[in-house]
Amino acid sequence: MPLINESHDSLPYVDAAPTASARARAQQLINAELSPEHASTMHPWIPEAPEPKFSQLMQQELSRKAQGAPLTGGIDLSRYEAPEAPTRASDQTPDLEKWNETYKKACVSRMYLTKREENLALLEEHGKNAWLVHNSQNEEILGSTEKELAETKEASEEVNKQRKIAQEASQGEIVSLEETWKRGPEAILNVELASEALRMQNLDYRRQMAQQQAR
Repeated sequence: MPLINESHDSLPYVDAAPTASARARAQQLINAELSPEHASTMHPWIPEAPEPKFSQLMQQELSRKAQGAPLTGGIDLSRYEAPEAPTRASDQTPDLEKWNETYKKACVSRMYLTKREENLALLEEHGKNAWLVHNSQNEEILGSTEKELAETKEASEEVNKQRKIAQEASQGEIVSLEETWKRGPEAILNVELASEALRMQNLDYRRQMAQQQAR
């Protein structure tokens, strides 16, 4: 249900365009009705927006973005790089703990490279067809949207065409009624002027009669 249920029809094909002075006067009347806070205060009929509820991680990210701080953390990509063998002097014994850590990193890197190779092979085999299917679906959606847009434009043009025909057909009657309406207030004004003239004549006559009786 709309918040404001009103309809204002106009006669753009009959009424003359307003002049610059008329527009300025109309804008002055509108501004006089507006409150000083109309540009910063929402309309009372519009409900307030609900308070957003973000998770703690999302709130931290929003705060970081608001402060302009650089992005930190995330996935450490260095773990997928090929590790370097531990260095040692010729007279030192191998550090088994470092070699064990290097071995673990090498296993992780090997698994990453293996899965990446598999994914690239799948992309090479099925990626082209998936891309073509996706493009076909997008083209179908685009065609449907363009068709709906064309139908909406056609319906809008038909409504404007019928409105123009109806207004132009009634233009003579509208002009006649407007002239009749203008003659009505003009006749009333003429009657009031004539009545005022008679009243003044009556007052002058009474004043003259009073002066004659006083003599």
